[in-house]
Amino acid sequence: MSQENTIDYFLKTSWQTVANKYNVIASQFGFTQAAGYILINIHKEGTSVSQLANSTGVKTTSLSRVLNNLESLGFIYREVNSSDKRSVKVYLTDLGREKRKIAKDVVRAFNEYLEEQLSLEEREQLIKSLEKVNALAASYTPKIEMNS
Repeated sequence: MSQENTIDYFLKTSWQTVANKYNVIASQFGFTQAAGYILINIHKEGTSVSQLANSTGVKTTSLSRVLNNLESLGFIYREVNSSDKRSVKVYLTDLGREKRKIAKDVVRAFNEYLEEQLSLEEREQLIKSLEKVNALAASYTPKIEMNS
């Protein structure tokens, strides 16, 4: 089986194309696709770093790097919970709220574009297929025998 015939190849290349497109657009506004995704997931009342990690699926080391960058750009600030020093909440600055709105607008516009290009039936089938692949991947247990 060649790489170009695997389901994961098409999933990976499709997502990479989408992420690259988002990065090109986001760079015009002074941030990255990953930063925009994190900005979108920061709520008005603040969001804990652990909640951000869970909701974005970004590993802690990468998340820490992006948060440091967002803080240095003046998009966010962090506050340590006074009752639990281990807990840190992330808040948007005024500039961060502006960038968050841009990120949301970019995502909405791109999704509208995709929806215009795909029929309702194609969209429903795609979503149904991706949900199934996601569930199958989550429940997959490899059956590879190790030779000693």
